[in-house]
Amino acid sequence: MKDATAFRRFSIVLIAVLSVCLLTFSAGGSAYASDCAPYPSNGAIHLICVPDRWNGSLIVYAHGYVSPEEQSYPTLPAETAEVMGIAHSLGFAFATTSYPDLGLVVPEAVKDLAALVSEFKSAYPHTRHVYLVGVSEGGLATALAVEKHPGVFSGGLACCGPVGDFRKQIDYFGDFFVVFNYFFPGVLPNSSPLGVDGQVISGWESTYKPAVKDAIKLNPSATRQLLKVTGAATDPADPASVERTILDILWYDVFATNDAIVKLGGQPFDNSRRWYSGSDNDWQLNRRVQRVSADNAALKAIADNYQTSGRLRVPLVTMHTAGDPVVPYWHESLYWLKALLNGSAWLHTNLPIVRYGHCNFTTGEFVGAFALLVLKVSGQDLFIR
Repeated sequence: MKDATAFRRFSIVLIAVLSVCLLTFSAGGSAYASDCAPYPSNGAIHLICVPDRWNGSLIVYAHGYVSPEEQSYPTLPAETAEVMGIAHSLGFAFATTSYPDLGLVVPEAVKDLAALVSEFKSAYPHTRHVYLVGVSEGGLATALAVEKHPGVFSGGLACCGPVGDFRKQIDYFGDFFVVFNYFFPGVLPNSSPLGVDGQVISGWESTYKPAVKDAIKLNPSATRQLLKVTGAATDPADPASVERTILDILWYDVFATNDAIVKLGGQPFDNSRRWYSGSDNDWQLNRRVQRVSADNAALKAIADNYQTSGRLRVPLVTMHTAGDPVVPYWHESLYWLKALLNGSAWLHTNLPIVRYGHCNFTTGEFVGAFALLVLKVSGQDLFIR
């Protein structure tokens, strides 16, 4: 809890510094523009809004994963109004996009985000700084965009994204899928990392989600072993987090597996040589668990379009909950190592949040992390004594 207390104090100082810096821009006028409206752009929906009292800089928001199984066409993220409200209250212009497609669209998102900035600068050529902020899948898009387009983005804040190793993230989901099927056979019929049955997808809320809940309650020993083998995070102080962890990860397995196979041009999961440990009988688990080999085309697509390099020329702040069951915190250690090996560690700052949950941040933590990014981009050093 010492880390959490230190970060809360750190956030308070950062917010105070940023508030003082921006006070002259946000006071004395409406925080919201009245003339912004979504518009189509190359298959995506873009939104650009400039407050009446604008400080001259822009926040671009990159949203997280939206399953094509649950939504028919791209729309602006549901949290648009909330994030825009924060941006405008601080005097920043705001822009966001639906991306041109649903599901796994990281390379398309990176291109679309850069195009959005180009559109903004065409209308506002004297823009001072462009800050890219993304969560989950948008966090990965943020890290990649900042690495690839340092002339477009002044810096980035990547929250709870799989920035360390996307292939390992795919394997994390796949491992959970096959180990769940081993301990709870038949609960998700005809579904695995090789493909998910359409009836499981369409009947998730009405049939299969309740079936998962019943199965893990009826077999606590299997539930315990599933979590131990996969290393999925839970909150020791909250027994209900066990169910949330399992359902949250399985949601991605059910709703993202088929999409990933299509987008990556093949099946990306590989456990052909994996040794699983932590069960009551590891030998039996490893002998009977489903074995899958990845398609080379999918692995190449990941290497070409989804893996960060750690090579930075502008600041990147990453924020991650230590108890994230969906995108594990170990991504932050892997990215730090990449940045270190590429001589970019001084441009990367990670802010760990000691809490359970995926993207489970407070508004104060979000604004505090963004304040740090602003200070790093502006070249100021912040010392807390």
